[in-house]
This record gives sequence, C-alpha cells and structure tokens, in this order.
Amino acid sequence: MLDNLEQQSKLEMEKALEALKDQLKNIRTGRAQVSMLDPIKVNYYGNPTPLNQVATLSTPDARSFVIAPWEASVLKDIEAALVKSDLGMSPQNDGKVIRLKVPELTEERRKQLVKNVKKIVEDARVAVRMARRNANDEIKKALKDKAISEDDKKRLEDQIQKLTDDYIAKVDKISDDKEKELLTV
Repeated sequence: MLDNLEQQSKLEMEKALEALKDQLKNIRTGRAQVSMLDPIKVNYYGNPTPLNQVATLSTPDARSFVIAPWEASVLKDIEAALVKSDLGMSPQNDGKVIRLKVPELTEERRKQLVKNVKKIVEDARVAVRMARRNANDEIKKALKDKAISEDDKKRLEDQIQKLTDDYIAKVDKISDDKEKELLTV
C-alpha cells in the first residue's frame, strides 16, 4: 500500500507538470507555433471540430501561419472561427488558403504575459504540493492505524519531500525557459 503511495504521488505530480506544459504552450511568444491554434474550433457540418482536423496548418516562416482547408466549403467557417477567437490576428483569405500574421509583441505585452506565466506556474506548484499533502495524510493515517512504525513514517515523508523538491525544480525550469522565450526580442 505505502509503496504504491510514492508512485501515486509521482503520478499526480507528473499530471501537474503536463498540465503546466499544455497551458504554457498556448501562450504566444511572438513566434508562429502551430500549437497556438489548438484551442480553435471550427463549425464543421454543425459540429465544433478542432481546426487541425479540417485543415493543414503550417508555418512557412517564424511570423506567419498558412491554413489550407481540406474542403473549400469550410474556408468561410475557418475564417469565422479565427475572427471569433482571441488570438489577436486577423485572417487573410485568398480563396484557397488563409494566412495569419503573428504581430510583434510590445514590451508591455511581454511583461503582462510573464505575469500570466508566473500565475500558471504557481498553480502548478500548488498542485505538486497538494500531491505531497495527500501522501503525507495517507502516511499519518497509516501510522495512526499502526500499519507503519514511526521510523517508516519519517522515511516515507522524506521520500515524498524529495520527490516534491524534484518536481518543483522541474516546474521552475519550465517557468524560466518560458520567461526567457517571452522576453527575448
């Protein structure tokens, strides 16, 4: 049971790390990344469908996207979805493909994005600490039920703390990398 506890904690912390990576992927850095278009849903025959399932997405250069729909009839729906989204880019439809230009980030906008990153990162840290707390609660419960000794409790708590420290360091590294990416002009 308690051997499983460390694995369970590690799994929870890994989920927090993956959620952090997914959230940071959507923060615009001034460079075109296809993942920036992931949240966009297109009305495709009455169903909201992810953009990448109705068109080919490409980045011909660092500052633009080319969206080539698989069916020409979907072009208007894609354009409408892009206009409704909060990307801050206006689509240019030439009848065959849609082009998007990624605008330059101002210094003020970069600082605002860094603040958003810090908030998202802090949420990830809290999630990692919650996993630690849940594990420590289980350890205390096992001690109270006399399933483990005081020495085992101390050893397990140390293992969980070491695991927590490792994951907090991973979160901090991801945060530092994203901040550098945002502040690089």
